[in-house]
Amino acid sequence: MASKLHLETALLPDGWRHNVVVTVEHGLITAIDVGSTGPAERVSGVTVPGLPNIHSHAFQRAMAGLTEKRGTEADSFWTWRTQMYRFVERLTPDDLEAIAGLAYMEMLEAGFTSVAEFHYLHHQPDGRPYDNIAEMSERLVAAADTVGIGLCLLPVFYRQGGFLGKAPSEGQRRFLNTRDSYARLMETKVPGGEIGIAPHSLRAVTLDDLTWAATTFAGKPAHIHISEQRREVDECVAAHNKRPIDLFLDTIDAGRNWYLIHATHADAGEIARMARAQVVAGLCPITEANLGDGLFDMPAFLKQSGRFGVGSDSLVRISVADELRTLEYGQRLFHRQRNVLGDSSLSTGRLLFEGALLGNALAVGQPADFVVLDASHHRDDAVLDSWIFAADNNAIHSVYRSGVPIVQQGRHKDRERITARYDAVLRKLLA
Repeated sequence: MASKLHLETALLPDGWRHNVVVTVEHGLITAIDVGSTGPAERVSGVTVPGLPNIHSHAFQRAMAGLTEKRGTEADSFWTWRTQMYRFVERLTPDDLEAIAGLAYMEMLEAGFTSVAEFHYLHHQPDGRPYDNIAEMSERLVAAADTVGIGLCLLPVFYRQGGFLGKAPSEGQRRFLNTRDSYARLMETKVPGGEIGIAPHSLRAVTLDDLTWAATTFAGKPAHIHISEQRREVDECVAAHNKRPIDLFLDTIDAGRNWYLIHATHADAGEIARMARAQVVAGLCPITEANLGDGLFDMPAFLKQSGRFGVGSDSLVRISVADELRTLEYGQRLFHRQRNVLGDSSLSTGRLLFEGALLGNALAVGQPADFVVLDASHHRDDAVLDSWIFAADNNAIHSVYRSGVPIVQQGRHKDRERITARYDAVLRKLLA
């Protein structure tokens, strides 16, 4: 049965429009009528497409705020990873589902309407598979379905502890799979969503493994951590005499379905190759700042028409606005300029937001997934700028998935139950 929504103001592919009536059938937009006065449910405020969250490790939401104490040595990603490995040892399937439920709820409340879950917590604490090898994957699918967020499940392929066959550590034993067991994970059903591949990194799979995964599951969404740390770059050069992104692009024929997560330390040549290949630079500005990773050369990438998206990664904070703001502010601090990623044609907020949509749009044939912003004091681009640079999550009035409001007055419809379940798990974990 079709429903109609009268959007007071909406960001369409051709710009801002007023009095837009959207027809929704089976969760998809089937018609858009600009300037219509016909009968429809009125949606006040400014409506924009929902943003995809292109990188999430759901279980890490329960670690947020627990790693902010300096150790006896200089803290880095690698010292943080050691703490993460200790934390992950205790998580059960029930724990994971509860934690993911809270994380996915908060994503919806923050303006993300879908998530790419880079999932590597596959097995029992001692490394043995569960009786159902996809037990943990299915818990993530269940959490996404219960909360109502769109899901691209990315089971992670993890074979080794470092370049040139380095043995995995005990902290990695829950992550490991053979090609056969990984193929079984790729059979996980994701009703209403999709599944893709995720070779963890060039240090965690062999080049033959990478080629096998890319060939066996050709055409599926494909994500990989790459060039995240300077040490990773140095080890890659020592092992293969090539930098990570060069090595990756020399190994497989990567295209628009590939997301290179972080790519922080890509050099000028690698950035140019990424742009030519039309792979996505998957940036996670809050996490990259939290871990002290460094800055991707975003201005150079955009000048070459590079494609980018943003993700929440470690989930230390979940916010569309904060990811985009941190992306711009990092560049401002480095270049000592304002509006580094903007230009004279549109506002910086709008350019950032539209760039990160990666094809999401209020358009016929697209899912009816959108965010309604409070516009009491601003119009058009200024609404996006206010959301991203000032108001943050407080600007979000409601969020629709498949044409149905799932967040209203800034709160998920099932917030109390989801939060109570998460709180019980966190009390247990921290006891």
